[in-house]
Amino acid sequence: MKKLISWNVNGFRACMDKGFMDFFDSADADVFCLQEIKLSEGQLDWNRDGYYAYWNYAEKKGYSGTAVFTKEKPVSVSYGIGIDEHDHEGRVITLEFENFYLVTVYTPNSQRELTRLDYRMKWEDDFREYLVGLDRLKPVIVTGDMNVAHKEIDLKNPKTNRRNAGFTDEERGKMTELIEAGFTDTFRYFYPDVTDRYSWWSYMFKAREKNAGWRIDYFLSSKRLDDKLVSADIHHSVMGSDHCPVELVIDL
Repeated sequence: MKKLISWNVNGFRACMDKGFMDFFDSADADVFCLQEIKLSEGQLDWNRDGYYAYWNYAEKKGYSGTAVFTKEKPVSVSYGIGIDEHDHEGRVITLEFENFYLVTVYTPNSQRELTRLDYRMKWEDDFREYLVGLDRLKPVIVTGDMNVAHKEIDLKNPKTNRRNAGFTDEERGKMTELIEAGFTDTFRYFYPDVTDRYSWWSYMFKAREKNAGWRIDYFLSSKRLDDKLVSADIHHSVMGSDHCPVELVIDL
């Protein structure tokens, strides 16, 4: 049985000051993935007995970046997806274990006015191809801030957000393509119709207080792992970031 947790911490040092370690220690996850660490190498000396730590820093200071902490030492670790255009922002870490791959991702945001939507579409196709390639070798679990609310039930105000970054038809379509390529949205596997469960809230308009949020943080797993899925959760009451941690328990 493995407990996996993922959290977009929106600045790891800031989150550390807001109680990150309290949640980290109480969660006692086998693998803990972070996105948007906003660190450069050497800025934070983090280590915890019993965990191996892997970091992928963006070249641009104070931007993006990912990390993974794992109790079990992986067979191998790789950074990025092997395409230069995508591999300067520290967005992907892949851990290979004996019988599965774990990929943590911080998907590029399409930005206001959708200035990065075209790039995002290219990223989506290349990232999907990368995951499908891994999936041919062994099952894959991919987790992180995927920057899209897939269905209308995945955000509070679908009508008014229709053409906003994270809820465009194009981005939602790419998530559908990824799932149709052989993956399961594990939260929806357990809770196909539940509403008002979100993982991100704007800092504006008291959005979190009103639970006017979006579910944009995911655990997707290879479809052939469906019978191994044990539980999924969203830790909406955990503070420290504009996102909250998401969880998957799987019997591998």
